[in-house]
This record gives sequence, structure tokens and C-alpha cells, in this order.
Amino acid sequence: MDLSPLNLGMIAAYYSIAYTTIELFAASLAPKTKIKGLLEILANASEFSSLEVRPGEETAIQKLVNHAPVSLSNPRPSDPHTKANALLQAYLSRTPLGGDLALDAKEVVGTSVRLLQAAVDALWDKDSPLLQLPHISPELAARLEGAGMGSVFELLEAEEGPRREALGGALSEAQLAELAQVANRYPDIAVSYDVVGADEEVLPGEAVSVVVSLEREMEGEELSPVPAPHFPGRRDEGWWLVVGDTKANTLLAIKRVNLTKAARTKLEFSAPPAGPDGSAHLTLYFMCDSWMGCDQEYELKLKVAANDDADRMDT
Repeated sequence: MDLSPLNLGMIAAYYSIAYTTIELFAASLAPKTKIKGLLEILANASEFSSLEVRPGEETAIQKLVNHAPVSLSNPRPSDPHTKANALLQAYLSRTPLGGDLALDAKEVVGTSVRLLQAAVDALWDKDSPLLQLPHISPELAARLEGAGMGSVFELLEAEEGPRREALGGALSEAQLAELAQVANRYPDIAVSYDVVGADEEVLPGEAVSVVVSLEREMEGEELSPVPAPHFPGRRDEGWWLVVGDTKANTLLAIKRVNLTKAARTKLEFSAPPAGPDGSAHLTLYFMCDSWMGCDQEYELKLKVAANDDADRMDT
């Protein structure tokens, strides 16, 4: 008897994820799952079952739970999964921790990033991407945003005078130099793509190929690790290419890409049914697991035969 692994099994094996965790994710994640649900699903992973709750630690955990930006459902400070949730939220909020909790937070964050392939930058999705830069406080980020420099790219492209005026002398020359060094490390990547046979009509279910070319603007040939001071350890960028159908809320293709200066790769998927206009309107996403604010998306349009046309061709 021939046996072949299922997709979830291959994912679990590749990322060293417990099979019970991958089952939990598959059963619990839904199209409309909010951040509260995502945190609870992640914190309930089997990998956190062995997280120690030390004698006398429950009070500190309860304090973290009380101050967590996202409320927990039925929190129990003696439960390792509650502790994992509280520590992960503390990391995303950049809450200072001391002693054993700080060590535990490193373990929780390292495991979470392996499970999620995200959350490296210690930020919530609502936070300013400028907070990835050194010496930028929430107040400075708000001031820069008010001056039209709400993204790293806008900050880099601004004239020196308006940029210094927006900062208001809050940073020393040494701090400005550190800020510039990290900002210049921020990924500036050009994406181009080609749908193979884009002018030809395809049948629903027929194989479609998209060739994607990536090119980074950078000096030199070597890429330094991500400057993520809150992350426990070295982190190299990870990039993902995804093709999705937003109307049907379905994922058609996904591929991890290793990118230093340039890369070229192919995504393959089955053509979805045509829409009312005889086309399938899809989206190509280019996403990073380590930086906020540099994701890109592009529209893909396929000419797809109507189902009745496909049926006639089959006969």
C-alpha cells in the first residue's frame, strides 16, 4: 500500500510543529478570526503545554493579564497557555519584564515566531511602522505622521529640513545616525510578474503559472540580519508570495522565497471559475515575516471560460 503525506503533515514536519498544534490551527482558524482569537489559538499550541508556572508567579501573570491590550477568555494564571498568551502580548506591547518572566518570554516569542512566521518586530498591527526604527517613540511617530512621514519610505524620501523640523530636535546627531542606518536597511524591493499565457483563455481547474521577479535596491552583496532589538536572537528576513481569491476567500498558491538582492520564481495553481465578466480577479501578495509596512499586492486577471463552455469542450 502506497502512503503519501498530507499537506498539513508536511508543514508540521518542515517547521517542527507538533501534529496536535497543526490540527488545532486547522480546526480553529476561520476566515473572520480576529486578533483575540488568533492569540488564543496560538497560545493554546501544544508547544506551550510544558511552559512552567513557578510557585508565586501567578500574581505577576495575573497582572500581565489585567494590563493586556486584548482580553483573555477565562484566564487562569496557573495555566501555561494563559501565561504564554500574557507573555506574547507583553512582547508585542514592549512591556519590560524581569527575572524568570523575561527568560520565559524569550522562549514564548521564539516558539511563536516559528509557528506564525510573523511577529518579529514586537508591534501590534495598529502600531506605526516607524516604531521599527531606533529612538522613535509613539509620540515622535505621531508627529512624523502628522508631517506626512507616516511610513519608513516617506521618512526616507523627505527633505532634510522638514524631517528635522518634524523631529523637533528630540534626537542627537548620534541617534539620527543610528536611525538612518536602520531606515536604509528597510527593504526596498521591486516586484514584477508575468502570467504565462495571459492573453489566452483557460478552463476552470486548468494549471496557471505566474513568474515573479524580485529585485532589492541595496548596497553591496551581503544582507545583514533584521535589526530587531526586541527579538531574542538573530533573525533573517523571510518572504512569502501568495496568490489569493479575495471574493471567494481562498488561497490558491503560496511559496516561501529566499531573497538577498534578486530572485525569480514560479507560482502554479488551478484556475478558479470565471466571474460575471468572464475573468477571475485574483491578488498576488508579497509579504515579509520580519518587517511591517513593506508588504505589496497586485491584481491578477485571468481569462477563464464559463462553466458551460468548459462542459461543451469536455464533450
